[in-house]
Amino acid sequence: MSTDPEYWFPAKSRGWGWGPPAVWQGRAVLAVFAVCVLAGAIELLPTHGPFVFVGYTAFLCLVLMGICWLKGEPPGRNRRPR
Repeated sequence: MSTDPEYWFPAKSRGWGWGPPAVWQGRAVLAVFAVCVLAGAIELLPTHGPFVFVGYTAFLCLVLMGICWLKGEPPGRNRRPR
């Protein structure tokens, strides 16, 4: 057995952040994120306007970044030395 943790989101090879999901759990998180944004667009935009939708979407982005931070590879780990 490997002692390395299984990351849902690998670190980007260039820059800072995470790349596309590496396992099904990461793909499920992105699918739920997309469904929540779409549901917000359908429900919030017509009734509450764009400002509420932008706030809702920003909140969802923060939640997604938190999940990436917790379940993703530490950013900058794959950086190549110059």
